[in-house]
Amino acid sequence: MIHHTRHSFVLKMGAAIAAALAACLLPTGCGKSGRAGNGDTVARVSIQNKGSDTMVNLAQVWAEEYRKVAPNVEVEVSGGGSGQGIAALIKGTIDIANCSRNMKPEEIDQATKNTGKIPKEFIVGYDGLAVYVHKDNPLDEITFEQLSEIFAEGGKITKWSDLGVKIPNTSSDDIVRVSRQSSSGTYEFFREHVLNKKDYKLGSRDMNGSKEVVELVSSTPTAIGYSGMGYATSGVKMLKVATKAGQPAFAPTVQNTLNKTYPISRSLLVYTLGEPQGPVKLYIDWMLSDAGQKVVEASGYVPVPVAVRAAP
Repeated sequence: MIHHTRHSFVLKMGAAIAAALAACLLPTGCGKSGRAGNGDTVARVSIQNKGSDTMVNLAQVWAEEYRKVAPNVEVEVSGGGSGQGIAALIKGTIDIANCSRNMKPEEIDQATKNTGKIPKEFIVGYDGLAVYVHKDNPLDEITFEQLSEIFAEGGKITKWSDLGVKIPNTSSDDIVRVSRQSSSGTYEFFREHVLNKKDYKLGSRDMNGSKEVVELVSSTPTAIGYSGMGYATSGVKMLKVATKAGQPAFAPTVQNTLNKTYPISRSLLVYTLGEPQGPVKLYIDWMLSDAGQKVVEASGYVPVPVAVRAAP
């Protein structure tokens, strides 16, 4: 249980939320009501939040913690991948899309055409996209070129012996590639930034969620996969990564992600249609508050520095 909200913050936020609820500007947000203890009618707001599987655990904790600050606001969280969240935003059926990649220009254009509103982007945290192997794998670091040879179409690395590695306690030498489904922002980000936009090889084990990638790698001694650093467990090892052979390799730590020496660092993003209003604006403001950013840190990701949050 996380308790980070100061009393003064709660009072200020509570007053602001009350005003926003009174205005009730969101088309998806209002319509439910209940009775307060004194018999007064209390407006209830539902915020629809969908997208990135990398962010789904973080988003669920955010929703739970925010309920303590704003008891009448229910944030309904679902995953499915960044692409699914963006598709729903383009249709105007959700309030907030969680994304582990940036919206593409054509997606922004389609959302604007469909809804008349230009999507607004907010950076709500940072992630090191980690390369995972089984905890007993002797490999400690890897390069972009080697990852491309393993994962990309036409790549020639198919066995651990190709990397000079012998996996203990198994006779198998074949590399089991663990990837994500194509609607995943993590899939897109890895393809663009690590594989240099090459297509993936056929034959990988494509998982629906970030957690599932790490679980499969932890139970498969010959596996290698990629997922957010917040999903690390004791059953896996996160490799150091170098952009080129002979260059320094860096681990996906908080400091290396924040200063971007870790080469697969990325922003965690939320998108709204136009400038957020009412309860949605207050919720995003809370995500970027000290309380919301402590949830980011507790979830294994990297908070947005105060100076960046304060920037216009």
